[in-house]
Amino acid sequence: MPSLIDLRRRIGSVKNTQQITKAMKMVSAAKLRRAQQAVVHARPYSRLLNDMIGSVLAHGDGTEPAISHPLLERRETRSIQLLVLAGEKGLCGSFNSSVFKAATRFLEERPERDVHLALLGRKAVEFFGRRDTKVSGTWEQVFAHVEYATAQTIAQESVAHFRAGEADEVWVLFNLFRTVLKQEITLERLLPVLPAERGGPDANVGYDYEEPPERLLGALLPKRVETQLYVAMLESAAAEHAARMTAMDSATRNAGEVLEKLTLHLNRVRQASITTEIIEIVSGATALE
Repeated sequence: MPSLIDLRRRIGSVKNTQQITKAMKMVSAAKLRRAQQAVVHARPYSRLLNDMIGSVLAHGDGTEPAISHPLLERRETRSIQLLVLAGEKGLCGSFNSSVFKAATRFLEERPERDVHLALLGRKAVEFFGRRDTKVSGTWEQVFAHVEYATAQTIAQESVAHFRAGEADEVWVLFNLFRTVLKQEITLERLLPVLPAERGGPDANVGYDYEEPPERLLGALLPKRVETQLYVAMLESAAAEHAARMTAMDSATRNAGEVLEKLTLHLNRVRQASITTEIIEIVSGATALE
């Protein structure tokens, strides 16, 4: 049976842990609000950009675009680049492990393909750095403050790989932010750009362009790849904060339950110790009579 000193030390340790998890929950909640606002503001722009590209490509039959562009080129898939978006830190439940499992499954389902990974986030770099996987690039500390310039740089490198024939397809794997309690593993194709399906309230809106379609696509398609990756990074950042806030809330509540059990056990041990001392005093007094 542990002594009173051991129990008091353990209770103090659990209290300190509870304070840390509670503080981490509050910090994640504050960061989540900002990250969620950034996602909500970026989604409409991405949808409108896809709709605009769809209107330019509407000259085709919906399967093969009538307008040619290097980023629309479909070719036999021999080499694939997969962008894996994970977190910078742990203590966020299954957020990182879900991404790693999905990426591993992606590799296992394509054994005949030459798949190389582009890793975003320190946890992804650490996880796949210890494994026999082909890595074409690593980026750390990109989710603390998600910036469009960072997404633009990474997207331009992927576009360069695609144009050079080093990658026949480019995919991005990330956690999609649904709600605070739900993050959904999502796999999206970045390249080649597929003809966008027009939908939503602006689906029937006609666009008048001064520039020829080929020139418009030359500006819109790279922008679409950059925007798609940027939104994916915003989604991943918001999902990470939501997952960490939920995990720390659960840890705080669990610490409270442990404290209740330890306090009850401490009271019982202390009561037993007092009872033993009283018995010893009474026994000693009786022996003196």
